[in-house]
Amino acid sequence: MNRTEFVIAIAVILFLAFVLGWVASWLVGRFGRVTQNDMTELDGMAQALHEAEEQRDQAIAWIHHREGELGQQLQEAQAEARAAMEGLREARHEAEELRRYIESVNSGSQAAS
Repeated sequence: MNRTEFVIAIAVILFLAFVLGWVASWLVGRFGRVTQNDMTELDGMAQALHEAEEQRDQAIAWIHHREGELGQQLQEAQAEARAAMEGLREARHEAEELRRYIESVNSGSQAAS
């Protein structure tokens, strides 16, 4: 192979590489192109995501508010239960004292008879 054939062969190889690169670039551009329909769909999905995030934030805020209310109600119910238990303890103590008093009165009147 002489010098001229070598130069021609290299030129053909470079031209084929150029054509192959151009075709690959064209295919990537063709398949990678974003259409207006795709952009509209992406905008819709972004809007739906934004609304879902707002709803999530509202739900979290409502849950925290509701949790506070229920915690307050629980504390009130526990305080009422403690007060009721204390009242029941006092009533039992008074009933026991009355029972002892009645027994002492009955035993005193039986002893006098």
